[in-house]
Amino acid sequence: MSYDTLMKQTLTTKSIDALKPAEGKRYEVRDSKAPGLHLRVSSTGAKVFYLSARADGQRRRIKIGPYPIISLADARRRATEIARDIELGVFRHEQAPHEATAPTLREAISLFIDRYAKPNTKDWKGTRSILGKFSSLDDTPIDQIRRKDVVAVLDGIVESGTPTRANRALAAFKKLMNWCIDRDDLETSPVASLRPPMREVARDRVLEGAEIAAIWTAADVEGFPFAQFVHMLMLTGQRRGEVAAMRWSEIDFDDAIWTLPAQRSKNGRLHIVPLTDAMVKILRSLPRFIGSDFVFTTTGVTPISGFGRLKERLADALPDETADWRFHDFRRTASTGMAKVGVLPHVIDAVTNHKSGIVSGVAATYNRYSYLEEKRDALARWGKIVSALVKSNDDTLATAQH
Repeated sequence: MSYDTLMKQTLTTKSIDALKPAEGKRYEVRDSKAPGLHLRVSSTGAKVFYLSARADGQRRRIKIGPYPIISLADARRRATEIARDIELGVFRHEQAPHEATAPTLREAISLFIDRYAKPNTKDWKGTRSILGKFSSLDDTPIDQIRRKDVVAVLDGIVESGTPTRANRALAAFKKLMNWCIDRDDLETSPVASLRPPMREVARDRVLEGAEIAAIWTAADVEGFPFAQFVHMLMLTGQRRGEVAAMRWSEIDFDDAIWTLPAQRSKNGRLHIVPLTDAMVKILRSLPRFIGSDFVFTTTGVTPISGFGRLKERLADALPDETADWRFHDFRRTASTGMAKVGVLPHVIDAVTNHKSGIVSGVAATYNRYSYLEEKRDALARWGKIVSALVKSNDDTLATAQH
């Protein structure tokens, strides 16, 4: 629906909720019950109350506040108060920005998570968690947050020993502020040109053979479901979250494939992972919770979590020289291992569902199926490497014990 002119109607909460986002330029709906009161609707669906009135000898648009933080009743009452002050000659437009109610940071984050993060991002819980770092500003209206306030929070994160976390916090805060600007809740962002606290270098850590074997063996001690999870993570070369949230309905034992749907894939593409004999053996060894579709779960209701604690437990069981590793290093290690045994780059990309530009467009859509056997062969080769490393490590341990 296109709105080319300002519309006039008696606004109700129901009619406001039914207003659609603007198609292109924002539009306005004037309330026939309160003279001068109107609602501006943006392309993002944001709705903000304004009052159009002549004050100080000029026609002015006075911001009242965003809906639904400002209810229709509140907006009408505020419009009446401003109109009265204008009539009495006591209204000053420069007071309006202070009088208009901007949402607090807590309110803005809540709306941002519900209306933007949940519908548009898979890791909305992670976004909510990182924005929680700014809890000291929760009760501050967003139009009163200053650059130095944000910098102070980021400095605290850096001092706690997690500088890259500070970078992520700043990125999330910038996105939040830009969203508030789109909604007309905020005029300018206090962090628009603020640089990340830490300069990051792309990680290139590849695990050595002894490290692969040591982590595999350390995982054995964990038992169900973390041992099998770590082993599948190492053998498949897939992302941690994708493996952790694997569903039984995605597994086809007859054809030995795991179909990762687009909505669960980080890059939004359906992905087919061939299952080697070793992977099938692991999956068939797992118990199933009645009524649950999750493969790796301890409750049957949610997939496993607590990866930070898991890594700490594994690290405690490893030799001191096996340091500075992450679960994501398994993907890089698997890719490197496949390359060493002659697997072609485009096949490795197909295995890991990585957008490198080697295969793109229509070819990428088609090749996710046509490379099935090549991917199966690549993962079988990688599995043999891991198996040999683990066997060698077990033999070494057995010899040392005797």
